[in-house]
Amino acid sequence: MKTRNLIWSMLMVVFYGCSQQDFLENENKANLTDETQWASEGNADIFLNDCYSEIPLKWNFAENLDYYSDDYNISHYYTASNWRQGICLVPGESTTNEWGGTHGPTYGYTWASFFTKIRKLNTFIQKVTENRANFSEDYANQRIDEARFLRAFFYSEYFMHVGGLPIITEPLDRNTMSQEELQRPRATFEETFLFITNELEQVVNNGFLAIKYGKSDPDAGRATLGAALALKGWIELFAASPLFNTAAPYLPDPGRVVHFGNHDPTRWAVAAATNRQFIERFGAAGPYGLFGDLPNLWREANEYNEEVIWDRQVVANVPGLGSNYERRGGPTYVLGEYMTWGNYNPTQELVDQFSMANGLPISAPGSGYDPQNPYVNREKRFYDFIVYDGAPYKLDWMPEEDIIYTRIDLTHPNPDRSNQIDLAGNTDIGDSGYYQKKKLNPDAPPGDDMSGQNYVFYRYAEVLLNYAEAQNEAFGPDQSVYDAINQVRQRSDLSALQPGLSQTQMREVIHRERRVELCFEDKRYFDNKRLAQGPETMGKPRHNMVIRNTVPSNNSGTWVYNVEVERKYTVRFEPKQYMSPIPQNVIDQNPKITQNPGY
Repeated sequence: MKTRNLIWSMLMVVFYGCSQQDFLENENKANLTDETQWASEGNADIFLNDCYSEIPLKWNFAENLDYYSDDYNISHYYTASNWRQGICLVPGESTTNEWGGTHGPTYGYTWASFFTKIRKLNTFIQKVTENRANFSEDYANQRIDEARFLRAFFYSEYFMHVGGLPIITEPLDRNTMSQEELQRPRATFEETFLFITNELEQVVNNGFLAIKYGKSDPDAGRATLGAALALKGWIELFAASPLFNTAAPYLPDPGRVVHFGNHDPTRWAVAAATNRQFIERFGAAGPYGLFGDLPNLWREANEYNEEVIWDRQVVANVPGLGSNYERRGGPTYVLGEYMTWGNYNPTQELVDQFSMANGLPISAPGSGYDPQNPYVNREKRFYDFIVYDGAPYKLDWMPEEDIIYTRIDLTHPNPDRSNQIDLAGNTDIGDSGYYQKKKLNPDAPPGDDMSGQNYVFYRYAEVLLNYAEAQNEAFGPDQSVYDAINQVRQRSDLSALQPGLSQTQMREVIHRERRVELCFEDKRYFDNKRLAQGPETMGKPRHNMVIRNTVPSNNSGTWVYNVEVERKYTVRFEPKQYMSPIPQNVIDQNPKITQNPGY
């Protein structure tokens, strides 16, 4: 059982109890006043721990960002299904409704909820600064930088969805501020980007935070220097990418809220330098590295391993703090019993990105790929991440192994209780011919709050991939690019890349490695966005693997593997969909807020 202080403090926030170390004190922590809140470090921590609880528990969102990508085939009742058909409209109010909405992805953030998080953190920073005499110097320095990191993290998450945001660093007060002071305009894309990266750089340079926490550390779950530097490197890569690093935006953007307004190739070099700094300072000579057992990286027993940089704590079997992720995905039927919604259905497009065991792409000469025997001799990550037709399936909570079949088998006694592909998308059974295995908790059967695996935002493999991409774009495929990519490949038993690749060839390799290594980690949506690939990836239909027998009456013939286009949607991608719209009520309340292009 997890016993770290931050988790118990979050439990206290939920249940209005008191912290573990102070539970014998007579003071009722549920009734703190403004005066007592900032009178001691323990009381101030209660406030900051509430700010940590604002980190979205993304395991529990019915709809994750991969639904908005070409890595998943998705059922008809989600907001993502409308978005995939080019339907994305300005909502009347802030919303996170996942069921048939038309507002595009928000992923736990609305205008109102975002600024609630920011207000809390601004209040904490202000109050600790004002009452600094009540705290030790080490405490004040550390906790203020934790709050600054969280503020930059929340800004980064919403920035990636909507672009430029009002920069607010103090609590707004209707009683003392004028309307002019309260109504802040959106900052430009560049101003918002610089606010985030400058905050993170200052946190790193201050050095007040730990580089990394281990599983047994009392402060595990709090912000670290590693998290700050990794986030800075990612946001720099994100912003250096073609969609934003341009003088010609995807749609007219006179306020420059979704692009820089110029093309500056040195932005790639800046991103490369930050990610190189992480590798050299915290990787090669520090506590971060690649975890040897990739399929079990997310397992609760392996939390805070060397690869984990920034995560959100989760506690099994506690309402509101446990994970429901396994309820929604994986095979619908396991050992003949209905177990999941069957939602996480990888597309054929993603499956085709997995190499052969010899390290070659399936399309390469000499790969050995057989389209009528497509699951033989594939790379290790394929078997670790994907449930395919005929796959053995055994998680630790299962009493015995199952074999998952997705083929069309008309002789099955009850097809509705099997995982036979549902091409029409009318049931919870998957409609792509595949299910996801990666990240599913092997220790916990599907159920509400059953899982205690932490949600991982950033890990070391991503830093290596971020560096390789930025360095290749800035300077070409030098040896350091090969070294970074080969580390990721060799962890999964793939051979090193052949030397002599051009910059374009290396770019293709890096994009493929990102897609495979980081699949189902909410990364593909942002990669499609920043690389301006929407028309190619989301404006075209995805494909399923449909397996039929040539003698369907008794399956005495040959099983034939056909890659077929999805049937449910007429897909479309509109350029405006690169960024989500600002709710209309926000613009009505503050006329200084401008709408995103195309809405």
